[in-house]
Amino acid sequence: MLSFVDLIFYLLGVAIVFLILFLIYTYVTAKTYPNLGRHDSEKFYFDPHSKSKRLFPDYTNSPTVHLTVIVPAYNEEKRLPIMMDEAMDYLEKRQAKDSSFTYEVIIVDDGSSDRTSEVGLKHSEKYGADKVRVLTLHHNRGKGGAVRLGILSSRGKHILFVDADGASKFSDLEKLESNLNKLKLVAREAAKVKKNVKHQGSMAIVCGSRAHLEKDSMATRSLFRTFLMLGFHFVVWLLCVRGVRDTQCGFKLFTREAAIFLFSNMHVERWAFDVDLLYLAQHFGISVSEVAIEWHEIEGTKMVPVWSWLQMGRDIVLIRLRYSLGIWKIKTKF
Repeated sequence: MLSFVDLIFYLLGVAIVFLILFLIYTYVTAKTYPNLGRHDSEKFYFDPHSKSKRLFPDYTNSPTVHLTVIVPAYNEEKRLPIMMDEAMDYLEKRQAKDSSFTYEVIIVDDGSSDRTSEVGLKHSEKYGADKVRVLTLHHNRGKGGAVRLGILSSRGKHILFVDADGASKFSDLEKLESNLNKLKLVAREAAKVKKNVKHQGSMAIVCGSRAHLEKDSMATRSLFRTFLMLGFHFVVWLLCVRGVRDTQCGFKLFTREAAIFLFSNMHVERWAFDVDLLYLAQHFGISVSEVAIEWHEIEGTKMVPVWSWLQMGRDIVLIRLRYSLGIWKIKTKF
């Protein structure tokens, strides 16, 4: 039988071996820079009016519309029409009141096996391809990867990404815009003192937040799911992001400069991509704020309650390790 001291040394040895194996895994499975390439078919969108394919603009071009709305969608043929009807109703009414307000919506079909692209193309046919475009990915990349390709295909001065489920109230965009305009002033002043990256004074992010609804949502969850959620928030706070209570809300508004810089450097393409973005933003001193929005639980979530949380927890640990150890590199110029 092992003595107490022998047991301690044994457990310590196991822990060291595990740590070494984990560090090897951290290095071996990592790519130095994110892959910004795309399949040839992902370079085009279909124009229902001309019945032809057209090339998406290059992300290095100057913006030509006021707002781009990115809608990542994976098997969303049922929920997407409801979300799009609300969004287009708001955007069209706003444009009718203010002719200087221009916009585009890019629906990014993330390798769906249903009719998501066809649903998106119906809206493109109704409103025109100048206002609604569908980017159909060759294979599933994950929500973060879908948003990234949407942003790299955008024309907007400001860029909003919003979930396809319609859980958030689209008109709350005005709250985010008001806050973004204030943040831009703060960013310009801060950039006079310290410039970490090019166009620092033009970079700002506003995150829609459900944190004010947390107590109500906890009352409807099981004790185990509540434990996982609180554990996830703690790990995010401890390792990556502080000052943003709800990192995962799918309703975020960026200046174009911030969106292109962050999404071009983002390494995580699946559920934890928001944490990757905000970690980078805070690392470079990019202005970030959080605004409470109206939000409702919608049936049909793609997240698997336990497994998805565990995957996200793993990714958060890897985010901190890989950036801290220099395994993941960051480009400050494009």
